[in-house]
Amino acid sequence: MQDGSETATRMGLLRGWLAARVSPEALQWLDDQAEKIAAAPDQRVLTMAIGLAPRKIGKAPLDLTAQELAAAAAVRPGFNARDWSTDQAARVFLLLASAASSAGEEGFAARLDRLFRSGEIGEQLALLRGLPLYPRAQENLSTAGEGIRSAVQPIFEAVAHSSPYPAEQFSEAMWNQMVVKTLFINSTLVPVVKLDERRNADLARMLVDYAHERWAAGRVVSPELWRCVGPFAGNRYLDDLARVFRSADRDEHRAGALALFECATPEALALLDADGLLAASIRAGELTWDRLYDAGIAKLSDHPSLP
Repeated sequence: MQDGSETATRMGLLRGWLAARVSPEALQWLDDQAEKIAAAPDQRVLTMAIGLAPRKIGKAPLDLTAQELAAAAAVRPGFNARDWSTDQAARVFLLLASAASSAGEEGFAARLDRLFRSGEIGEQLALLRGLPLYPRAQENLSTAGEGIRSAVQPIFEAVAHSSPYPAEQFSEAMWNQMVVKTLFINSTLVPVVKLDERRNADLARMLVDYAHERWAAGRVVSPELWRCVGPFAGNRYLDDLARVFRSADRDEHRAGALALFECATPEALALLDADGLLAASIRAGELTWDRLYDAGIAKLSDHPSLP
């Protein structure tokens, strides 16, 4: 359970970012609203303040410095607000103000759920991005679940990407659902925090089945999919890894190589060694899953150190 001092520390982090980026008048408005909200967490002032935040604070990107990002990770391991905007930080700050007292913390999960269900998409996005910072994390699973079930990709990614919350709180079934959906909606796995730590055999089976369905329909399979298969492939999925490894597409070929390396059976390593240069680059740490796609956007097709 998160205590009041943690909530205050996290509020201080957000306020510090905003103090360096918004006008004194905007910051004063934010402080005034936070004080009112802390005194009466469940009153209309919270809903109104969250709705007014973009107009009062602005919607500029936070554009955090490397030092600020490091400070955020120190306050909350795994937390990354690289893509946040000022209004999102303000909205999360205001919601945290409602948990400043023990009484406010007691009803936090219900308050979050009510705000999420009644909010417009910008409010929903901010509220979900704040999940790593909220008290009583396990009690907020219902709202997180609504996020990953959303058909709106930015809402889904507000939970799935750049957040330690899913890895820490989701059951295996919920985690697997999120990972499969990430690929299904053509999103990327690179920003999923602790993806490698939470890979599991059932997820590998689900993804191989999904790959077979796409192949049968003549559709492309994301090379990232095999990241969650390699450690569990054994001989069961070796033919699938071999197919990807032998692909003429360079990213698929590299993904197959990485999966074979993690499979680590004698048969898999023998296949991998058929491309000696690529095998050597993997063993030297020059090619990794995270470098196969740079933040899920820029491919390494022209990286000079890779074959």
